[in-house]
Amino acid sequence: MNLTFSTLRKVFWSLVGVMISTWSIFPSEAFSKREHLVYFPNTAYELNIYKIKGKKPGKTLMLIGGIQGNEPGGFLSADLYADMSLDRGNLIVVPRANFYSIITNQRGPNGDMNRRFNEEDSSSSMEDQIVSILKKLINESDYLINLHDGVGYYHPTYIDKWRNPTLFGQAIIGDTDEFKIPGSNKTLKLGEMARKIIQEVNPRINNDLYKFHFMNTRTGEEDSPHREQRGSATYYALTKHNIPSFGVETSKFLPSVDLKVLHHNMIINAFMKQFGIIPESPGLNLDAPVLKYLVVTINGQTPIVVESNQTLELQAGDMISVTHIESNYERGLSLDIVGYGGVNDLRKDYAIFRDTSILVRKDNEKVAEIPVRITEKGPREESRTTSGTKRIDYFVIEAKGLRLLLANGETLHLVRGDEFKIIDVLPRTPSSSGVKVNFKGFVGDPSNNTGEDRGFTINTGSDLMERFSLDGKGESYEIVVNQGETLLGRGIVKLASPKVEFLVLRVNGHGHHILKPKSAFSISREDTICIEEIRTNLSSSDGISLKINGQTVLPGEEKTIKELYPAARASDPQLKVEKGSLVLGMITLNVR
Repeated sequence: MNLTFSTLRKVFWSLVGVMISTWSIFPSEAFSKREHLVYFPNTAYELNIYKIKGKKPGKTLMLIGGIQGNEPGGFLSADLYADMSLDRGNLIVVPRANFYSIITNQRGPNGDMNRRFNEEDSSSSMEDQIVSILKKLINESDYLINLHDGVGYYHPTYIDKWRNPTLFGQAIIGDTDEFKIPGSNKTLKLGEMARKIIQEVNPRINNDLYKFHFMNTRTGEEDSPHREQRGSATYYALTKHNIPSFGVETSKFLPSVDLKVLHHNMIINAFMKQFGIIPESPGLNLDAPVLKYLVVTINGQTPIVVESNQTLELQAGDMISVTHIESNYERGLSLDIVGYGGVNDLRKDYAIFRDTSILVRKDNEKVAEIPVRITEKGPREESRTTSGTKRIDYFVIEAKGLRLLLANGETLHLVRGDEFKIIDVLPRTPSSSGVKVNFKGFVGDPSNNTGEDRGFTINTGSDLMERFSLDGKGESYEIVVNQGETLLGRGIVKLASPKVEFLVLRVNGHGHHILKPKSAFSISREDTICIEEIRTNLSSSDGISLKINGQTVLPGEEKTIKELYPAARASDPQLKVEKGSLVLGMITLNVR
């Protein structure tokens, strides 16, 4: 059986039609609601979450796809539900939990994300941060389905090496057959629930090899052969939040991706029916991905449109940013400027010095590749070619508490007030070569300004001269590497505005309050306060101070409101967070 995208669309609609026909749909004046949340936008780890609320109240089912990036049946199937409208119940859809692994077509480039749910919440890696978000979403759900593609075909008895109890394909997986919720008389009968789904779905699958079976991994038992599953999303959902949770695995051996998607959809639809989650209309687009055009900004000028069959022509050193991908799909798109940056370069600035191409992907599938050609060399670039001097490849930078490699032409994003240091360039050049690394708008030694800025600590809040910024507004600055009049390399430092994210205020030794900028907080003159934490978007808290009525208050220091406002009437009601001359945020204190 080999379905085309067009055929699969018809089959999917007919399946949903079967679902709807089994329920009584009552008219409602209410409207279903859809919320789209985006974490880590414009990065290789962009996380899109879709919360769909039905017209009528009901249970919430969470769907996770793409937690392992080389399993397209799972993330393409989940993607179909992101646009669904519901008559009853709710969905939380995470189509691409690990977008980086999808783009690179790997199970887990930095380890298996589906083995991290038993760890303490941590921000040590992007994967850890995503798992923390998924845990919070699980806490909002009544059911969880995690979608995968597995090797071979699961069968409860051994038939051959590709059809036996050790394989995962074509299985609904539970961590136990029955789970007794601690401290209650309630038992979750996972096996019974899964078998009902299988009884409904299997009669519609003609090939016996492709029929589903229930797999009990007995994850929590000491003799389980699948103890590693204790770090999975389903085991976390079951044991920590006591909700029915299942893994659904289609076989990687199925003859086409669209057949995997079809089987996933059959299982999801049957579960939705069992859970009382009633669709109103699905969104469906399974056409082959096509690039229509890119929107590109060159040197900060008016954006231009580059169509899929065009070549982008530049001068050496032109700064480009691709700000938009227009396709027949909205989700799963990424863009790679080959040889620059990372695997997702959308909305990032790069100075282009050599011929390259812009590679557009839908998930891990190449959609288009637009050639980029250097048609004219600037005077410095011409000189570089004539003299034969080798350009640099990287800047070695200390920033955000880390030592970073900034590629030639790449942009370093900091917050105004962050400090950084240019350590060196790679490959290194002899000190006698006359190579200088100059940060335009900064003078390291005013008494002897040689234009060499390696080794100096640069405070972006106080050390920069705005008139030398690229935009004239103090938002973008240039690092250039020259040998005489020859340009060897160029980097950009782009500064975001510093801001307070929140304060944690303890009142009278026990009550904790989270205060955000531009908010107001009422307090009595008799109260004692202590600022326990100041969270900003700066990479370091060094030099950040808090002033109340002009008086500096240190984190952890207890002060009475009487001390801060000796007079009965507050002369300055603003609580100000500062770093040097920068005001990061203000909160109004209403002193009673």
